[in-house]
Amino acid sequence: MASLTIANRASRTKPMAKWTPKKDFHPGGEKGKLHREMGIPEGQKIPADKLRAATHSSDPEKRRDAIRAETMKKWRHGGKSKGLYKHSRKGD
Repeated sequence: MASLTIANRASRTKPMAKWTPKKDFHPGGEKGKLHREMGIPEGQKIPADKLRAATHSSDPEKRRDAIRAETMKKWRHGGKSKGLYKHSRKGD
């Protein structure tokens, strides 16, 4: 393989993406955004059938938010552990 010239190397380097500090990173997106997009008040729960329908929306932003919401439903949000990683011991 031929070595790259200086001009080729310069054209292949990409500028670094803007780094987000950990404290400013929100994996769930903006709070209440999906509620506003769907026209449901923030205090109410989004019905499962409407959420499922939103995952097939023609609006890509709404679809992305709905998929993220369905994924976040599976997370453990600080509640009691369901014993997924509990190992029983003889003395317990």
